[in-house]
Amino acid sequence: MKNIRYYMVIAFLVVFTRCQDFEEIEKNPNQATTVPPSLLLTGIQNDMLEQPWSLEHRWNQYWCCNYNYYGNNEYSWTNASLKFQTLKNVLKMEEEALNTGAKALNPYSALGKFFRAYFYVSMTEQVGDLPLEESLQGLDDTTPVYATQKEIYIQVLEWLESANSDLATLIAAGTPPPTSPLGDILSGDIYMTNSLESWQKIVNSFTLRVLISLSKKDSDADLDVKNRFNSIVTNNTKYPLLGSTSDNLQIFYNGSTSLYPSNPGSKGFDKGRYNMAETYVKTLTDLADPRVFVTCNPAEAKLKAGIAFDNFGAYIGASSAESLDDMSSKAGKGEYSYANQLRYYGTYSGPEPALMLGYVEQCFTIAEGINRGWTSGDAESFYENGIIASMDLYGIKDGSSLKVTNADDVVLGEVTPSVTNYMNSTAVKYAGNNAAGLEQILTQKYIAFFQNSGLEAYYNQRRTDIPEFREGTGTGNNGVIPKRWLYPSAEETTNNENLSKAIESQFGSMGDSRNAEIYIIKD
Repeated sequence: MKNIRYYMVIAFLVVFTRCQDFEEIEKNPNQATTVPPSLLLTGIQNDMLEQPWSLEHRWNQYWCCNYNYYGNNEYSWTNASLKFQTLKNVLKMEEEALNTGAKALNPYSALGKFFRAYFYVSMTEQVGDLPLEESLQGLDDTTPVYATQKEIYIQVLEWLESANSDLATLIAAGTPPPTSPLGDILSGDIYMTNSLESWQKIVNSFTLRVLISLSKKDSDADLDVKNRFNSIVTNNTKYPLLGSTSDNLQIFYNGSTSLYPSNPGSKGFDKGRYNMAETYVKTLTDLADPRVFVTCNPAEAKLKAGIAFDNFGAYIGASSAESLDDMSSKAGKGEYSYANQLRYYGTYSGPEPALMLGYVEQCFTIAEGINRGWTSGDAESFYENGIIASMDLYGIKDGSSLKVTNADDVVLGEVTPSVTNYMNSTAVKYAGNNAAGLEQILTQKYIAFFQNSGLEAYYNQRRTDIPEFREGTGTGNNGVIPKRWLYPSAEETTNNENLSKAIESQFGSMGDSRNAEIYIIKD
C-alpha cells in the first residue's frame, strides 16, 4: 500500500511540473526586479568620496609615512582603477527613474550628465585617452575604440552645459507634487539634501575646475576655454556659483556609522609613524602663515633647542624625496612636525568634513582666470576671499586665539594671529595680474587643498609646477614624479588592438609610461 501511494505522488509531480513554465519556477519572489533610482544615486555618490589623510595626500606632499611597515612615500603608480562600473550605475539610475514613470527630463537624468562628466574627468586625468561613444555597451561591444582626450573634454563640457540647462528647467518648473513618479522627485542625495539649486551651483563650479585644468589649451577653438569661462563668471543668473563654504560639495562624519579617517582609535597605531611634509610646511612657514599652528605640532627637537612654539622656525616637515631610513631616524629624534594630534585624533567625527569641491577652490580658480585674461573682474578680491574663507575653516580670524599643542596634546600656549597683517605682508599681498600674482594664487590654492579634494593639489602642480614638489629617492620612479597612471591590465587582454593604437598615438616610443605627458599638460 505504501508503494502504491509513493508512485501516485511521483506521477502527480511529473504531471504537475510538465504543466509549469520552468522560467517561472526559477524566479525568486524575494528578488527585486527594479531598484529605486534614489538607492543608485547614493551608491554613485559614495564612489565620489575623497577622504582626508589618504594616500593621495602623500602624493600631494602634505604628509609622509616614515615607518616602512605602513608603506612609504613613493609614487609607485601602476594600473589605474577606472570608474566604468560606476558609470554603468549612472545609466541604470537614469533607466530606473524612467521605469517609475518619470518624465524624460527629471532630476536623475540631469544629474546623470554631471556624474558622467565628473567620472570621465577623474579617469582621463589619470591615463589620457579612453573609450567614450562605444563604451558601457557590455557584451554588445567588448572592444570599444578610444576617443582622444580632447574629444573627451569636448563631450564633458557639453554634458556640463546640458546639466546646467536641465537643472534650470527643473527648478523653474517647481517642486513636483508628492503623487509624482519617484523618478521626478530627487531622493537619496547624501551631499546636497536633494536640492537642485545646490546641485546647479556644483555643476557650474565643477565646470570652472575643468576649464582651468585646460589652461595649456586655452587657444584651442574647439574647446573654447576662454569664452566658456567668461560666460560662467559673468552671468550668475544663467550659471549660479557657490556663494560660500556652506555650498560646498562635502559630507560630514557622524562619529558612529562614519568615522573620521584619523581618530582616537587609530592614534596609537599612527603616532610617530607619520609626519608632515616639507612641501606643505615650508610653504606655510615661508609666508609666516598661521595655519601651520592649527595643522601641525612644533617639532620636539626644536622646542628642546629653545625655539618657542609660536616661532615659525619650530615647524619642520620632511622632504618627500628623503629616503625612508633617513626620515624614520630623524622623525624618531623629534626633528619633524607631526599633524596636530589633538585636532586630528581628538574625536571620531573629526574637525572637518570630506570635501570634494568647494567655495575656496572656486575663488582661486576665478582669480586665476582673471589673471590669465580669460574674463574681467578683480582678481585680487577673489584671491583675498579665498584666503579669508580658508583661514575661517581653521577658526583663524583677527582677534582669535589659537591653542598650540605638542604631540602629547599638552597645551604649550596661545597665539593671536592677525589675518589683516598676513594679507598685507609683502609675500602675500597680491602682486597684480602678472606671473608673480599667478604664483601667489596657485600657492594659496595649494595651501587650501590641504586634506581635501582628492588629487587636485597634484593635478594643479602637474599643470603649473607650483609649488615645487620634492623629487628623489623617497619618491621612487628613479627620482622623478610621474605624470600619469598605466592603463588597466585587463585592457591588454580584452581590447589590446584599440589600446595599442591609443598608446601609440599619445606617447609614441615611450609606450604606456608613467612619465609620458597626457594631452592636457602638453605645451
